[in-house]
Amino acid sequence: MTDLAEAARRLAAVSDTPRLDAELLLAHALGISREALLFGNHPISPEFDALIARRLAHEPVAYITGTRAFWTIELAVTPDVLIPRPDSETLIEAAVAHFGVGGPKRVLDLGTGSGALLLAALDQWPGATGVGVDASEAALAVARANGVRIAPGRAEFRLGEWGEGIDKLFDLILCNPPYVEADAALPPDVARWEPAAALYAGPDGLDACRALAPQLARLLAPGGSACVEIGAGQADAASALFAAQGFDIARRSDLAGMTRCLTLLTK
Repeated sequence: MTDLAEAARRLAAVSDTPRLDAELLLAHALGISREALLFGNHPISPEFDALIARRLAHEPVAYITGTRAFWTIELAVTPDVLIPRPDSETLIEAAVAHFGVGGPKRVLDLGTGSGALLLAALDQWPGATGVGVDASEAALAVARANGVRIAPGRAEFRLGEWGEGIDKLFDLILCNPPYVEADAALPPDVARWEPAAALYAGPDGLDACRALAPQLARLLAPGGSACVEIGAGQADAASALFAAQGFDIARRSDLAGMTRCLTLLTK
C-alpha cells in the first residue's frame, strides 16, 4: 500500500504540488480534513491507491475530492464547472477595495459556474443578495446546491446567456468569462477535464468580452463596480472594449503580478 512519501514521489510526474495533492487525497480517503491528517497519526486508507491512480491520469484533485476552497468558502465542484482558482480571488479583492465594509446591496455573477464569485461576495457582505447566471443547467445545479449551503435565501441562480433578459441594475457585477484562445495549448489537467465552454473564447480569447461589454453598460448601477477577469496579455485589448462603452477602467494584478482583473466604473 502506497504511503504519503511514495505517493508524493509518484505524483511529481503530473503535479507541481505533489505532496499537497497526496495529503488532500489521503485526507479525503479517510474522511478527515487535511489539518487533522497533518496533526494526527492516521493509517493509510485502502482507497488511497485508487485516488492516486486517478490523479496520475491528470484528473484534478478538486474533481476527485468534490470540493475546492475559495476566498472564505468551501465549494462543491464537479466536472460540469470550472475549478475556482486563487487568481479569481483578485476580483473579490477589487470589489472589497471599492465597496469596503458597507458592501453592495445587489450582486450579479455572469457565467457563475459553481457560484464561486457570487457566493464569496455574499459571504463577504451578509446583507447583500445576488443573482448568478449560467448557460449550463448542469453548472447551475452545482451552484444552487452551493447556494443553499452557503447563502440560503440570498442567492438566485438562473439559466441564460450572460446578461440577456435581465432588466435590473446591480451595484456589483462579477464575471470570470472564458478567455483562452481557441488554439491555445492547455495542461492536460485542464484540457482533458474542465468544461471547454468555460475556457475558450474565439481566436483571441476575447469573444466573451465583446458580448459582455454592452450588457454591463446597461446593468451596472450608478456608483457601482464591475470586476471582470482576463487572461495574460489581454489587458489592453479588453480595456479598449469596455472603454468603448463609456467605462473608466482600473487594473488589478494577481499574486504573480499579472493583470488579472479589470474594474469597470461608471463615469
